[in-house]
Amino acid sequence: MENEVMQQVLIFTTILAPIVAAMVQVVKQTVTLPNNILPILSLVVGLGVGSVAFPFTDMDFVLRLWAGAFAGLGGTGLYELVAKREGTSK
Repeated sequence: MENEVMQQVLIFTTILAPIVAAMVQVVKQTVTLPNNILPILSLVVGLGVGSVAFPFTDMDFVLRLWAGAFAGLGGTGLYELVAKREGTSK
């Protein structure tokens, strides 16, 4: 049972990651932000996308938030954590 739940979360994360990365890229191109807050932005966008994705899955709300957080950090956040973060996004 637990393996099935984690497998669902990881599959949902895989689906959400490109969506979250694209949304963060749009924000980066339209708004001038300091690069050091981009990982937090990515996490927040991932949580938001995960929370509003209820029509597409029957997973619990908490599991959708976990998938969104993983997608946010995996899609953009982890890259930005190790990349040079000085300057602004535009």
